[in-house]
Amino acid sequence: MDAVDGFEVVHFAPGRRRGHTSAVEDGQPYAVRYEITLDDGWRTRAARVWSDTIAGPREVTVASDGEGHWTVDGAPAPHLDGLVDVDLEASACTNTLPVHRLTVTADDVTPLPAVYVRALDLSVVRLDQTYRRLDGHRFAYTSDGDFSAVLTYDDAGLVVDYPGIARRAF
Repeated sequence: MDAVDGFEVVHFAPGRRRGHTSAVEDGQPYAVRYEITLDDGWRTRAARVWSDTIAGPREVTVASDGEGHWTVDGAPAPHLDGLVDVDLEASACTNTLPVHRLTVTADDVTPLPAVYVRALDLSVVRLDQTYRRLDGHRFAYTSDGDFSAVLTYDDAGLVVDYPGIARRAF
């Protein structure tokens, strides 16, 4: 996979993340806007995502009842049952959500599958992923078994470096 050429801006408020991304990936430009609502345990309760691509604008809303049941645009989504996090393809910031709940020691591999929203068409699928703490600021990350990277976080648990995907500018 070629590296993504773009940027993300994120605004933080208690229980809420709001952001915008613009990028070109594999020759396809997109712009994505999102609002994510979290509960006190850093679990996703809802995410509204808007995209604009060459195919036109789209919007999707995923929501959780807090018991592991999800809806997509209000319709039950049993293929997402049991998931806790949302992971937006367009956002490195969503990789901060699960690490706030992890209390594992170094080298423990933790499966943390997520509701995955693709950038170009806003399709919603299950993403199998794992995090393995390497030290206080780095996690070995895998998704769907064929992608891996070492993600680096700051003291607040925000992504500083996601090789090939994102690097914080300031």
